[in-house]
Amino acid sequence: MILLRSVLATTITALLPMPAAAQVYPDKPIRIIVPVPAGGTPDLVARMVAPGLSSLLGQQLVMDNRGGAGGLMGAELVARAVPDGYTLMLSSAGPITILPHLQRVPYDTLKDFAAVGMVSAGPYVLIAHPGVQAKTLKELIALAKAEPAKFNYASAGNGAPNHLASEIFKQMAGINITHVPYKGAPQGVTDVLGGHISLNFSSIPPVLQHIKAGRLRALGVSSIKRSSQLPDIPTISDAGVPGYEFTSWFGMLAPAATPKPLIARLNALLVKVVRAPDTSSQFEALGAEPIGSSAEEFGALIRREWAKNAQAVKHAGLRVD
Repeated sequence: MILLRSVLATTITALLPMPAAAQVYPDKPIRIIVPVPAGGTPDLVARMVAPGLSSLLGQQLVMDNRGGAGGLMGAELVARAVPDGYTLMLSSAGPITILPHLQRVPYDTLKDFAAVGMVSAGPYVLIAHPGVQAKTLKELIALAKAEPAKFNYASAGNGAPNHLASEIFKQMAGINITHVPYKGAPQGVTDVLGGHISLNFSSIPPVLQHIKAGRLRALGVSSIKRSSQLPDIPTISDAGVPGYEFTSWFGMLAPAATPKPLIARLNALLVKVVRAPDTSSQFEALGAEPIGSSAEEFGALIRREWAKNAQAVKHAGLRVD
């Protein structure tokens, strides 16, 4: 009788549905939400790690660009997605740790997302159209003080990292330049190239060749050290705004309730891809630092950035334009 009960219990257990994390994963394509238009730096980062991840997972990774509203629309999609590992996000700090301090958003950063891993980090470069009559940062600051509101700057949208970077720069430099928000970074860079916008804080990869060709003028990099890709360009701190520093990061997230075994597997594979020599060299060639953090380290960074950016937004008097 005892043996019969044991056999029945084993049979019933075998027939019960397996937990999602224990089933074969993945058995269909995985969607990567990128909350910026194609060509933005998060999009470039996503496309750099996607081939390696796809190969290791044995499934296609489908890029889904959801730009606009400072990344809010893409972030909301991920926050509300089924937490089964088939919807992920590759994002910058913008919609995660900056935008929620500027306006009401339909998600709670600290409750609705699970950190998978930090991918890379890098500085911005302050670019100007060659028609701007300032060849150095000090000259730009002097011109901006002499003619307040004469110059404008592009951002990737309200709450985007380069919006915050620009406003902190304005405050520390004591100047007044006008914010012009775009739906994504590429459009802003295009209008600086066309002379419609004076300035822009941009990630280095999308503008490097334009700087080298003389189509854009680089006035300073936002990191505390010079960029290996722009060794002749001083840091903003050294060029005229002592103490200025701003670094942009990129990382992968999932809906909050995604099973921990799936997060652990995705993190292990992401770290493997980011730290692979061929991928690392791609990041370094573009002036970015490959990171490949643990999920716990990335989660801790998000919490620190959340608190730090709350203070920065308040101190800089940042607002939605």
